[in-house]
Amino acid sequence: MANPYFRFKQFIIHQDRCAMKVTTDACLFGAWVAREVLARSHTIRNMLDIGTGTGLLTLMLAQKNPGLVVDAIEIDKATYEQAKENIAASPFKNKIYLEHGDILNEPYQRKYDIIISNPPFYEKELLSASSRKNVAHHNEGLLLEDLLPVIKNRLLAASRFYLLLPYKRKKEIDDLLKKNSLYFTKIVSVRQSVNHDHFRLMIEGALYNDHHAEETDIAIKDENDQYTPGFIKLLNEYYLYL
Repeated sequence: MANPYFRFKQFIIHQDRCAMKVTTDACLFGAWVAREVLARSHTIRNMLDIGTGTGLLTLMLAQKNPGLVVDAIEIDKATYEQAKENIAASPFKNKIYLEHGDILNEPYQRKYDIIISNPPFYEKELLSASSRKNVAHHNEGLLLEDLLPVIKNRLLAASRFYLLLPYKRKKEIDDLLKKNSLYFTKIVSVRQSVNHDHFRLMIEGALYNDHHAEETDIAIKDENDQYTPGFIKLLNEYYLYL
């Protein structure tokens, strides 16, 4: 059974009512995006988190970027209620606006400087017996092909979007981006350890193809099963024991 809460340095994530739990790769993704957003903070005012889940990514971005105002949306009612509690108990509650709803039917068409999502991973794969887990993990609620047009319509012209996706879908993701006239600007391939193959993609994308995408690689653990220096550098502001 997953731990009912995950304590970070500046906030706590309770997750016992959420289908999607805190994962190491999601933490890495949140820290990486928070750093990238900080580097462009002079042009960034607001962010949309699609499918916020526990509120993890929203809180990580808010911690790193004090001037950022965040809108977050979550379709699952129980998950929304727990995310609301996590955010309300954090030091960043006054700049985060959380909504319960479906982004595909959300009536307000506000545009954003940053859009972030850790969408469901596993289309067309074996489903769980739990319908909530299927929405969280298997794209029953939000297909990537439906998410990308939303991102395109909600993103300001010179802005960026960030997605965490399975590495094995890299070619499919590239094709879907091109279909929607969206483009990679940065790609980070993630491995569980230096001895493992890649299993996740952290991508930054844009509306315009203004340069060749920058591609890098990161491993979470080294050959001795210890966190790598790259992982520690990103997560030391968040993890209690780094």
